Amino acid sequence: MLFNQNGQLTETMFNYPENDYEVFREKALKCERCNLRSTCTQVVMGEGSLDHKIMFIGEGPGASEDKKGRPFVGRAGRLLDKILQSANIKRNNIYITNIVKCRPPENRNPTDNEMKACSPILKTEIKYINPKVIVPLGSVASRYLIDSSVKITKDRGKWYNKGDLYFLPTFHPAYLLRNENMKKPVWKDFKKIKKAVDRIEELYNI
Repeated sequence: MLFNQNGQLTETMFNYPENDYEVFREKALKCERCNLRSTCTQVVMGEGSLDHKIMFIGEGPGASEDKKGRPFVGRAGRLLDKILQSANIKRNNIYITNIVKCRPPENRNPTDNEMKACSPILKTEIKYINPKVIVPLGSVASRYLIDSSVKITKDRGKWYNKGDLYFLPTFHPAYLLRNENMKKPVWKDFKKIKKAVDRIEELYNI
């Protein structure tokens, strides 16, 4: 678990400069904290707005992301872009990242030890963004970020609250590529997310 019930981060931070995201990012790109770095092309850091207080978090980069060094740029990422556009959410107004920053071999799910090794970097991203809403994409991210009991097929689209932090899990876009009949439920999720985005922008005058 990354957060306690009060929405506070619980794990050790990455050694980072508090007021310089780019310095932190360059340092994180050199990370070799686990064995995934030896099997991937490069570290894939998150990208997007540091100011809009909303994060989308998946489990790990795929082949396209590993090649290009950017999150969610393959088929699943292009589908996510379409969903965001349909919901009138600008991708550059959110911060999107993954739990692990290096591609697991054959796109398998990251192990608990790999997620633990990478968590200080994710935690530091979260510190910089200071999100009010986090959207976990898929079952791995939902269980890791919210609670191990979360079942994505049953619990997607539900708001979870920890302190001042809110989570809304939804299906990973890669899942939608295999199960197109789930696009309609996800669209309902994104309408909720859009309302949250609008509310955040209103409250913080973004």
